[in-house]
Amino acid sequence: MNRWAGSVFLCIISIFLLMNWSVVAERETCSGIVPMQYRSDKISILDFGGVGDGRTLNTKAFKEAIFRIQHLKRKGGTLLYIPAGVYLTGPFSLTSRMTLYLAAGAVIKATQDPSQWPLVDPLPSYGRGRERPGGRYMSLLHGDGLHDVIITGENGTIDGQGDVWWNMWRQRTLQFTRPHLIELMNSRGIIISNVIFKNSPFWNIHPVYCSNVVIRYVTILAPADSPNTDGIDPDSSSNVCIEDSYISVGDDLVAVKSGWDQYGIAYGRPSHGITIRRITGSSPFAGIAVGSETSGGVVDVLAEHINLFNMGVGIHIKTNIGRGGVIRNITVSNVYMENTRTGIKIAGDVGDHPDEKFNPNALPIVKGIKIKDVWGEKVLQAGLIRGLKNSPFSGICLSNINLHGNPGPRNLPWKCSDVSGAAIQVSPWPCSELTSRQQTGCVHGGNGGGIVWKDALI
Repeated sequence: MNRWAGSVFLCIISIFLLMNWSVVAERETCSGIVPMQYRSDKISILDFGGVGDGRTLNTKAFKEAIFRIQHLKRKGGTLLYIPAGVYLTGPFSLTSRMTLYLAAGAVIKATQDPSQWPLVDPLPSYGRGRERPGGRYMSLLHGDGLHDVIITGENGTIDGQGDVWWNMWRQRTLQFTRPHLIELMNSRGIIISNVIFKNSPFWNIHPVYCSNVVIRYVTILAPADSPNTDGIDPDSSSNVCIEDSYISVGDDLVAVKSGWDQYGIAYGRPSHGITIRRITGSSPFAGIAVGSETSGGVVDVLAEHINLFNMGVGIHIKTNIGRGGVIRNITVSNVYMENTRTGIKIAGDVGDHPDEKFNPNALPIVKGIKIKDVWGEKVLQAGLIRGLKNSPFSGICLSNINLHGNPGPRNLPWKCSDVSGAAIQVSPWPCSELTSRQQTGCVHGGNGGGIVWKDALI
């Protein structure tokens, strides 16, 4: 009860902050990359036998409604309306040119019977299920090769009822990798907005091999001890806009990924053009993360106006030997964090491997990381940057960062190794590897003591 009260409090804070940002920044947005579509053709799940009593299984109704949308192909697409009620269902696949619209009080609730969850093939950039060898359970809402898909409404809820899956994970009885709430593959022109996601069995929203994706005005909730319930994980995807959302989960709030070790290297599809803006949340893990699955590369990420409370790590860029891939041109700015174990962490020794066939000589390259305008209160350790001896991290540029610890002597100093870059106006003062303004990749800017990039790194 106290945790949910805290979540409500943080939601109020996030609304207040969003209101202030709207005045200061005039609501800068990337959401225009996918225009909202009006659908003149509308159907209701009730037309296909849907029953919102929380007990009747509605998988057949959802499949029949979407079959109708897929095969009649109305001009402009079709809106599937979910009225108030609780609609128990197994997984189902979406189709192109459709809107799934959840009315106020509508709940799509996942069945807890694993036998109702079909298996799907592993992602080629992962080579196997993320948790277990072989296939994986299909996500509750699934799509492959789609375009023009909208999931929206009046803040209705998609509830994964994940506790049965979390318990199987804790008891080590999982046969296959747990399902996501939403996974869209090889798709484009996606909007997810004005929906509440809760209690996902695994990652919540997973666009993979996608382009032109907008995720806005969503709320994502799961208990702090729920395993691997990442909020939003864009994976080998491009032109992704994530804005104006509240996330309180058991793992990273947002984590940008691009494949796992030798499988991700072979698939070779990076994530790039990712914008993350005006996110508020809490987690025992990371607020804004890159990795650790980055084998296809992660390039051109902007995260700004982020508010984090009760965090494990505020900003976490993570990779490992065997990953390969390039992590480059990552900018994180205007971050507030409070009650955080580690403020900034950039590390080359994080994450497991799919099997013993990974190549230990496939070393990641991390360069061109810009973190600026960060304020923290009650931060136990300001920062930890741990590169790789045979692939040092370079161009790590820190500017205008103030991370205040708790009163007393227990606060931990910065720790760094195998890294080069620069730090200007950083408190507490970082490690010696970052205190020179003349090191490769960063130069002192002329306006207000900021850091600007050398062209060679872009």
